[in-house]
Amino acid sequence: MEYQITPQELVKWCRIPSGQLEKHPDRRIPFRMVADSAAMGQLMAKELVEEIQANSKRGEQTRAIIPCGPAAWYQPFTDLVNRESVSLKSLVVFHMDECLDWQGRLLPKDHPYNFRGFMEKYFYGGIRSELAVPVSQRNWVTPLRVREIEKAIDAAPIDYCLGGWGQDGHVAYNQTRRHPFSRITLDDLRNSTVRVQDNNLDTIMALGNRSFGSAYQLVPPMSVTVGIRQCMSAKKVRIFSDTGAWKQTALRVALFAPHPTTEYPMTLLAAHPDALITATASTAHHPLEDHPEWDFTGASGYFEE
Repeated sequence: MEYQITPQELVKWCRIPSGQLEKHPDRRIPFRMVADSAAMGQLMAKELVEEIQANSKRGEQTRAIIPCGPAAWYQPFTDLVNRESVSLKSLVVFHMDECLDWQGRLLPKDHPYNFRGFMEKYFYGGIRSELAVPVSQRNWVTPLRVREIEKAIDAAPIDYCLGGWGQDGHVAYNQTRRHPFSRITLDDLRNSTVRVQDNNLDTIMALGNRSFGSAYQLVPPMSVTVGIRQCMSAKKVRIFSDTGAWKQTALRVALFAPHPTTEYPMTLLAAHPDALITATASTAHHPLEDHPEWDFTGASGYFEE
């Protein structure tokens, strides 16, 4: 039977002071905390550039799975590449995911959740042309290219998987599967591959609250994503977040859950030989730290006459 997280465990993990997370003896995956989005963006950019430079020095490509976000790193990456004249000619990019409408079609170019439009403008757009990633090495995941992208990723090792996580600890769009008639096992999740899928209602509500003033009707209801198998195949997995409240509990679960669970896909990262989670101080801090008086032990009958 799959491990199930209890409310008591959640309360325990979420009450650990954020200042203790990096060196906590029960932590199951490497973690570092940075001050804010600016510091995180600089770190993300620096580490990817160092990976590219190290591989280029050996005459090798860098094959990387790259997400749309967190947004803090785009400008620092552009600035660093241009300032140090870092050639990206050896970088092969597999874009992590893309949002779709209710019929599984790509969104309009200027839709705020059109990841390709965003990445073309902010990830590729500012790089000097003589340094830019060749267009032929920019692999966009789309509904019609699912098997093609899967084969291309599997054809050679992935050096670097960069990403964030969602409210349920999803990496890429590998959400907790909540379909009542189609349950999956941990092995199913671990071996999941490039696919088109419906987005969970909780994901839609979280994104609506984050981006559209809770207008959940505007959130794309479907997505196409690389699978956990592709992400975990990378030699290095680097997961970042600077978006605060809606990521806080998933972070604590990833750090402290004693076993992986499909309820939080991010818990699978604990089995990776070179995974690292980075969060800003506001994302690492949890509200339960501030309220030791809150009682989650059960009903007391306090107001009964």
